Amino acid sequence: MKRKICIVTGSRAEYGLLYWIIKGIHENPELELQLIVTGMHLSPEFGLTFREIEKDGFPISERVEMLLSSDSETAVTTSMGLGMIGFAKAYERLRPDIIVILGDRFEILSAAASAVPFRVPVAHIHGGEATEGLIDEPIRHAITKMSHIHFSATEKYKSRIIQMGERPENVFCYGAPGLDNIYKLPLLNKRELLNELCIPEDKKIGVVTYHPVTLEKDTAESQMSDLLASLKGFSDIYWIFTLPNADTGGRIIIKKIKDFINKNPERGKAFASLGQLKYLSLLKHAIVMVGNSSSGLTEAPSFELPVVNISDRQRGRVRAQNVIDVPECKKNLIKSAIGRALSPEFKGSLIGMRNPYGEGNSSDRIVEKLRTIPLDESLIKKEFHEVL
Repeated sequence: MKRKICIVTGSRAEYGLLYWIIKGIHENPELELQLIVTGMHLSPEFGLTFREIEKDGFPISERVEMLLSSDSETAVTTSMGLGMIGFAKAYERLRPDIIVILGDRFEILSAAASAVPFRVPVAHIHGGEATEGLIDEPIRHAITKMSHIHFSATEKYKSRIIQMGERPENVFCYGAPGLDNIYKLPLLNKRELLNELCIPEDKKIGVVTYHPVTLEKDTAESQMSDLLASLKGFSDIYWIFTLPNADTGGRIIIKKIKDFINKNPERGKAFASLGQLKYLSLLKHAIVMVGNSSSGLTEAPSFELPVVNISDRQRGRVRAQNVIDVPECKKNLIKSAIGRALSPEFKGSLIGMRNPYGEGNSSDRIVEKLRTIPLDESLIKKEFHEVL
């Protein structure tokens, strides 16, 4: 009998990180893929990205509608409740052998919490990390304690998971699966990328991704204003904005970006969803990345791409020498950091750098572990591992 592996995905970015794991399970004759899509995948506002999954040829087993069209605290909490109801119904019908989840978003917390009464082992990817400026921080650690199998991206994160009482024999450091895309996808050359995105050929490219710092109240608008003001100082750079996720405060950031583009159409473009091929090709050919996305810490080092990381959304995460941290989202600080990132001295210092998140070979190892790990009673009845 095939082992049923249920993967939950709620966003375009997360699906990109899971792609090769999903593909590996789908193509393995000993495994049955059960794919649950939820969250932003099902939202017209965020591009109905479930269509990308269907286009890739993966069958969708269940669709869990949970995302309300508001980013208030009440709406996010209500969405979590709706998600738990939807996941309960999905798990009841699918009866998976293992549930696989990635990251720290509120949709994933609902998926993990709903699995507990079903006594199904949960495999969590990217646990043990730290983002001390976000609600994702406690969510991630809560998911770790509700999970049974752990795939960490670095040895430091593996140690943190074990420090939280998880059994070492069930914690595996295989690297970040999103890096597999860099080595397995045929990335576009610069001319192909410019044509795909309709970018002027005579422009240098900068990437901007800025998400709300969700443990700060009502700061998104002022922070985005300072960030956009700093970008105006680099008239020779064409800025490509990737829009934020469905987090509290995300809509005001989207509005500010769209207003900037409408007033300065010659300065850049904004995209709700680029997909992994175009996004990674963008990182390959960009000269700088600005914002507070985890991608600047995980994928960007593989391209030796300078990153200006703003504020404390990523505080606590392992970073390579390509990252220039800006402690406050202030115009002059950001502008100065971008100038440093573009300097020949800084760019030269990144030549030959190593990515601390791995070398792009983790997905196959994760699939093999999901195929072979014993699903006995001891996996579900966890004992707290004391670190002496």
